[in-house]
Amino acid sequence: MTSERQRLIIGEAVEVELPVARLATRATAVAIDAFIQLFLLFALNIVLAQVVISTNVAVGATLSILVLVFVFIVWPVAFETLTRGRSPGKFAMGLRVVRDDGGPIRFRHALTRGLIGVAVEWPGLLLAPLTWIFGSACILFTARAKRLGDLAAGTIVLVERLPDLRGQQIVMPPELARWARDLDLAGIDDALAMTLRQFLTRSGGMRAEARASLGRRLADEVYHSTTPPPPPGTPAWAYLTAVLAERRRREADRLAARRAVVALGAPGQPNRVSPQ
Repeated sequence: MTSERQRLIIGEAVEVELPVARLATRATAVAIDAFIQLFLLFALNIVLAQVVISTNVAVGATLSILVLVFVFIVWPVAFETLTRGRSPGKFAMGLRVVRDDGGPIRFRHALTRGLIGVAVEWPGLLLAPLTWIFGSACILFTARAKRLGDLAAGTIVLVERLPDLRGQQIVMPPELARWARDLDLAGIDDALAMTLRQFLTRSGGMRAEARASLGRRLADEVYHSTTPPPPPGTPAWAYLTAVLAERRRREADRLAARRAVVALGAPGQPNRVSPQ
């Protein structure tokens, strides 16, 4: 089965494609969530047992029902609503629930998923394996790997491919290193540099047309902000990479120079090294 992908719009108004989460990844996320929920249930029942000792049976039964509602409905629904589609298990596996149109889910979507999970999937997991198998079959054989809750809520689960890439290195193309040394980068401010970095680190997840179009627009903006122009025939991605890498190299050199001045003593300050 070919991997289904969903188009989304990220903050820079760039369309990206994210793969739909499949059974193995989702099952692992569900297992993590189930472990946390069962742990919560166990911990709350211990507390509840201490409370019931000093109350009557009716109060204890009511509290037991409230605990079950909290653990299996309130907790997952609130978590997915507040995190815009991510449970603890989805956090761990890099997944997110979104609407069928790619937008963030709201409370009603999370509630529908949670109620279906309690009514069908949790009993299927604990009491009736055939019901759980049916839910798994939905993920395997629906086009977007939807479980029962997704079908009812109009949602899908995607594998996010937009991690924090701020620490990723931008490497200078060797063929442009000599040319980049003479660049006038005064026109590249911090905002434009950040845009270039976001484009270069996220371009792998963009559609080819969107990547080429945005690359050309950014290259044109940088072209009018720097001199000299790139060598003829330089691809847009290589041009942008060289500009950003050179800017970062110069920033690193300036930082190293300042540290050296601090280490030796600021100009005008007495030299701490005794003359020989």
